[in-house]
Amino acid sequence: MRSDEGNPGAWQLVGGLDEFLRRAGDFLLSQPVLHTVALRVTDELRKRGPYVYGPREPVFGVLERAGAVTAAFFRTPPHRLQLTPLTGAEAEALADFLAALDEPLPGVSGVHDTAAAFAGAWQRRTGVTTTPYSRQRLYRLGTLTPPEPAPPGRARVAVAADREQVACWYGEFSEEVGAPPAPDGGLGWADDRIAFGGITLWEGPDGPASMAAATPVLAGTVRLADVYTPARLRGRGYAGAVTAAVSRAASAAGAAEVLLFTDLANPTSNALYQRLGYRPVRDFTVYRFEAPATGLTATATP
Repeated sequence: MRSDEGNPGAWQLVGGLDEFLRRAGDFLLSQPVLHTVALRVTDELRKRGPYVYGPREPVFGVLERAGAVTAAFFRTPPHRLQLTPLTGAEAEALADFLAALDEPLPGVSGVHDTAAAFAGAWQRRTGVTTTPYSRQRLYRLGTLTPPEPAPPGRARVAVAADREQVACWYGEFSEEVGAPPAPDGGLGWADDRIAFGGITLWEGPDGPASMAAATPVLAGTVRLADVYTPARLRGRGYAGAVTAAVSRAASAAGAAEVLLFTDLANPTSNALYQRLGYRPVRDFTVYRFEAPATGLTATATP
């Protein structure tokens, strides 16, 4: 708990991405591991425009105390509210601030205590039902420990000829984790990542057997995502091998921190990453909001 728990400061809306980064950029960069989601999303908005995540302009806000930003939020409609870590008093003050705007929210995501505090405050003010939707754990790489022995095959970076395979696996991965399907069958996702070398495949004896995606280096960090092995090839060590390979490549590319999120409902993946040398940082929770029969409305989205 911060020493200023009883003084939540003043929340303010910020007019656009450039202004948000001007005011909150140093704050986000002060803890790039903990603020990885905000840094990645704002980087995508900067590179690809304000509508990359949806049809409406993003919404940004900051909490200032003594002229310095100490917390922030953002939302890319129709997606849920994203929060940096807050004290209980700050979460209550933010709920007051946003409720006054009469803007429905589909949910909230943040470190566990922050998300829970805001969800409770929002429920008390709006009457919505708040339900934990998923629990995730953020890990950072310590000392990489590749699996021994490695499965047969080798790691290689995906190229344009792998586009259809990568898109297919991305679609299967999304379906397994309950994410909405990509409108183009995942081809755009595959193209974007193949273009900067962001997909690593484990080439087994009979062809590609597993994949892992990684972001470019940003603020000294790389984040792994979308580690996927088709069901028929699981249990052979391919996921561990490809994750170790992409982790090693991220460090070689200059990342001071290599990160990944896991679903806490999947003990297999959590155990695998810890065997490879990943260590827990913080737990995050996603809450889904559902509107009451009358009053403020909210559309639940995963």
